[in-house]
Amino acid sequence: MATTNEIGFGIDIGGSGIKGAPVDLRRGEFTEERVRIETPDESTPQNVIEVVLQVLEAFDWKQPFGCTFPGVVRRGVVGSAANVDDAWVGVNLEKELTERTGQPVTAINDADAAGLAEARLGAGAEVDGVVIVTTLGTGIGSALLHRGVLQPNTEFGHLYLENGLEAEHYAASSVREREDLSWEDWADRLQLVYSYLEFLFSPDLFVVGGGISKKSERFLPRLKLETPIVPAALRNDGGIIGAALLAAETHPQ
Repeated sequence: MATTNEIGFGIDIGGSGIKGAPVDLRRGEFTEERVRIETPDESTPQNVIEVVLQVLEAFDWKQPFGCTFPGVVRRGVVGSAANVDDAWVGVNLEKELTERTGQPVTAINDADAAGLAEARLGAGAEVDGVVIVTTLGTGIGSALLHRGVLQPNTEFGHLYLENGLEAEHYAASSVREREDLSWEDWADRLQLVYSYLEFLFSPDLFVVGGGISKKSERFLPRLKLETPIVPAALRNDGGIIGAALLAAETHPQ
């Protein structure tokens, strides 16, 4: 059984849902079933923060915690908001949550949190080189790690492909659902994305996360790459786990 100082808490703000759970920091596992609440249709800072507080209240959590955000986060300040309300740009998420909860908060880009978790406790843990973690969901998030060290806020989902289209607008999991693409057709689109990333960065490993990673056997074997590509070991829980890990390191108890 993990002791109190071995348990952290992470919250993952996404374009469709806001979820959180206490995390065993040694094992990278939830100690209780996560709580998920739909992201408000009007995903303004005020509305989203109210949901974050509801998630915390569900566990009566009153200690430091980590929180992800689907956009650039520099020193706690949101720099982009592709899949939530534009009013988020310029908001100091760490400061707002700290003032509302009275607890130290560490904010991080959602894909960076997932990448950190995979590098420490998941598919990238034994890789001594360059790892690119991508999250396929509402958009395409990315994390770049070199020898386990995160290079934050890469936003590879906003790269323009050779067909002139933005990667996440062409090949996100949400696009597959919206356009009712077959797994084969979607894999063809992903091929463009990963081939381009392979050309630019020559990574040692691709790790694919997001909720769709549960069905990775449907599309990953269709990709033809020189770089190994594997599903995220932590599946769609990496954001919560990575946020909890970072918060525990930033604000040790």
